[in-house]
Amino acid sequence: MTDKLLPSAGATEDAPCPQTILTSNHPHTLTATDPTTGDSTTLTPARLYLYRHTRQTTSDEEPPPFAGLAALDADDLILLDLPGEWHIEQLKEFARRAEIPLQDARNHTSRETRIALAARAPGWRRMHGLPSPAPTPRWRKPVAICAGIAGAALMIYLAMSGLWLAWRGLSTFGRIILDLVDGKWLLVAFSPVLLLLRPLRAKFHRYQVKRGLALGPYTGLHLILGAANKLQVRTGNAVIAEFRLGELHGQAFSLLLYRHENLTGLLIRDRYDRPLHHLPGPWSPHHVEHFARRHDLALAIHQIDRDEYTTLTKRTREATP
Repeated sequence: MTDKLLPSAGATEDAPCPQTILTSNHPHTLTATDPTTGDSTTLTPARLYLYRHTRQTTSDEEPPPFAGLAALDADDLILLDLPGEWHIEQLKEFARRAEIPLQDARNHTSRETRIALAARAPGWRRMHGLPSPAPTPRWRKPVAICAGIAGAALMIYLAMSGLWLAWRGLSTFGRIILDLVDGKWLLVAFSPVLLLLRPLRAKFHRYQVKRGLALGPYTGLHLILGAANKLQVRTGNAVIAEFRLGELHGQAFSLLLYRHENLTGLLIRDRYDRPLHHLPGPWSPHHVEHFARRHDLALAIHQIDRDEYTTLTKRTREATP
């Protein structure tokens, strides 16, 4: 008999429910299938890890919780990450029948969960169970540009006519309507400055990366030196974490760019080699070296073994999975 389990809701409150299918044909064995892509993987995890966490942030606004289920190996490294809500009673029964231990970690702190999820096993993968976004129609970009130009012309006309408040009211109303009809790509019509601001921001960030002032892509995780001589971990304009540069305990002093089998990542460390923040994923060695030299950060680039990798990823003070 084959046991089967599906998610009950999306990873966040507003996210669509994944179509991921979990099955177990043999004891201790788990098969995850993504019917939207036809992708499938079979593994023998040491346990299942049901989690919920929020993203770290320096702002006062609480990020929405993110839920999922992970399969861990014997060293508590993540083999498979399955975003989505899972019905706890159904999951318990599925795990019991599959003879796979289940840990309900939803009451763990978000920091503990982020550290656990960032500690990936070689061959790690994430299965979203959602169809890929439809390609953007070719006509959308020229329409958005024309809308932006028309919006700019209308804004200038109303401003010169002394009707600036009318433009602000029209702009606010337009944004509300676009939000309701899911037409955010036309937002440029009511905020014409976006027509220039977005490409300029991206171009300026690439310039900063080349000069060693920033590290990583603007649209993803990146490092930059912020105000008060603080090293900031950002995604877009949002500051996730920040560390003062220096040689004291807990201050950013060095970077470790590591490779473990097919895994790569970056660790921010203090003067005593204590890992402060783990950022798994690909990082350009050339850009990392340039960034470290620019900000007088010590840099180590190492191929590390499993024991060292496990120790580093579990000892870190914080992580962004």
